[in-house]
Amino acid sequence: MKKRVLVVDDSEIVLQKASEALINGGFTVQTAMSALEVDSYVLGEEKPDLVIMDVMMPEMDGDKKARLMKGDEATRLIPVLLLSSKSEDELGSLVRESGCDGFIRKPFTDEQIVARVAEALGEC
Repeated sequence: MKKRVLVVDDSEIVLQKASEALINGGFTVQTAMSALEVDSYVLGEEKPDLVIMDVMMPEMDGDKKARLMKGDEATRLIPVLLLSSKSEDELGSLVRESGCDGFIRKPFTDEQIVARVAEALGEC
C-alpha cells in the first residue's frame, strides 16, 4: 500500500510541485493550505504516514503546529518535515526545538523531496 503524505503550505504552486513530485515518487498525497487544517487529517481515519509543513504560514506557523503534534499522544509518532527557504542552520534549530524529523529547503527538486520523504519513512 502506498504511503500517504500530507503537504501543508499556503502556496498553491508549492503544493502542486510537491504533490506532482511525490505522486510520481509513488506516494499518495493530501494537501492543506493552513496548519489549522492539519487536525482534520492527522486525527481522521486516513492518517498521513508523514507530514510536510511549511514554516511560515498565516494563522499558525508550521513549526508551532509540529510542536503541538509532537506533544499530543495521538499524533506524536507521525514524522514531520519542515519546509522553508530559511537557512540550513535556522531550519536545524527549528527542527530541534519543535521535535520534527527533519527539513526540506525551498526551492526543492523532485528528487530531493522524494528522497527526504523516503528517508524519513525509512524506505531508503
